[in-house]
Amino acid sequence: MTVADERKRTVEAGYDALADRFGEWMARVEGDPWERFVDELADRLPAGARVLDLGCGNGTKISRLADRFDVVGVDISERQLELARATVPADAAFVQADFADLEFSANAFDAVTALYSLVHLPREEQPGLLGRLLRWLKPGGLFLASMSHVGGEDRTDEWLGVEMFFSGFDAETNRRLVRQAGFELLADELVSMREPEHEVAFLWVLGRKPR
Repeated sequence: MTVADERKRTVEAGYDALADRFGEWMARVEGDPWERFVDELADRLPAGARVLDLGCGNGTKISRLADRFDVVGVDISERQLELARATVPADAAFVQADFADLEFSANAFDAVTALYSLVHLPREEQPGLLGRLLRWLKPGGLFLASMSHVGGEDRTDEWLGVEMFFSGFDAETNRRLVRQAGFELLADELVSMREPEHEVAFLWVLGRKPR
């Protein structure tokens, strides 16, 4: 896979370099609510539902769904995907791709998740991606994401010893963008947690495609 956008090449290279130690770092985060939100999503899905996970990383999060549902994981990092394939049951499918280049047929999925991944997608591409997600979902399909709650310019910073690109809107703008894409906003919650270095917060949203 060749990535043309320098910002995305930064994300790809950063997560390739981080991959082998990122799981241990994630385990030291205190108060991370992802399991609660993923379980709530799972409880709303029919048996055998098809789920697309954008930014599956090393597979830790997607593995919570893979034993119950038909899962497709997408990540830009080849090394993260190698770890995911070793972690998640063999019947899960994985794709190395840039979110902006993805194409799926309409009504292909019962749910789409994006956990801590949209913050690495340039802001100008986020509204369009939300619109495509709506099209990929079946009527009544669900969208679960953790999004930025602060605005500001896109930036590239040193993070966990690598260079990393970050992007995002403020919380109210993200709520508006999710609604404008066509989703019914079932839940939104600003949750703080403590990473090993400092406290952070994300806006968690659960949206539904109208039936």
